[in-house]
Amino acid sequence: MRPTPNASRRVDPNRRRSLSTQEESHVADVAHRAAAPHLGPGGHHVRRRAAAGEVFFTVADDHKRFLVGAHTHNVTLSPGDKQEMMGLVQTMVGLSYLKMEDVPQIPTRKTALQVAVYAPLVAAPVPPDVVLVRGNARQLMLLAEAAQAACVAGTGATMGRPTCAVLPEAINSARTAASFGCIGNRVYTGADDTEAYVAIPGLQLGTVEEKLAVIVRANQEMEKFHRGRAAATPTA
Repeated sequence: MRPTPNASRRVDPNRRRSLSTQEESHVADVAHRAAAPHLGPGGHHVRRRAAAGEVFFTVADDHKRFLVGAHTHNVTLSPGDKQEMMGLVQTMVGLSYLKMEDVPQIPTRKTALQVAVYAPLVAAPVPPDVVLVRGNARQLMLLAEAAQAACVAGTGATMGRPTCAVLPEAINSARTAASFGCIGNRVYTGADDTEAYVAIPGLQLGTVEEKLAVIVRANQEMEKFHRGRAAATPTA
């Protein structure tokens, strides 16, 4: 995900009227640089569509359909939006899903979101601020080892709800961040029970990729060693 300006396709005129002149310029600049269409109301499904090969951008207001994500992405909320979000939080607290004191601890972007460009990494039209990887335990094991080798592995515990908080955590810390996901994310993205997430800061991506190639080869050799040893070890 790249929180930056617009694409070659213009923003809907009604939406643009709600933006300041400076914001309009920022959005139009991103649209031009990204050369991507405006998707419209966003949420968990935007990552699924990007992973499927689509390239597009969203503006801040598009994220208000999912208010928890809007909060983690630092979308400016209206008084009505804030009231609705607090109602959702109170429901979660009532279910013992979280505690009220947990809310201020949820990572959020440091700067207000204006525009986010989504794309598969290979097709990204602008340098990414953060790369989100969804994979199984073996795949994420290799990625975690690569991040450790690159000295950019996060030092915090693997995160849980909300999944979207893993993105600002990686951006703010300039280190990788891992998440087991949350039930909302699994419902809206189709992630299965074997999958989890790792977020990589864009600035650290090249280093992690270099180490990943080394780690994959090392694991292949280590697997041969351990399988040979296991085959030679008598079983009870």
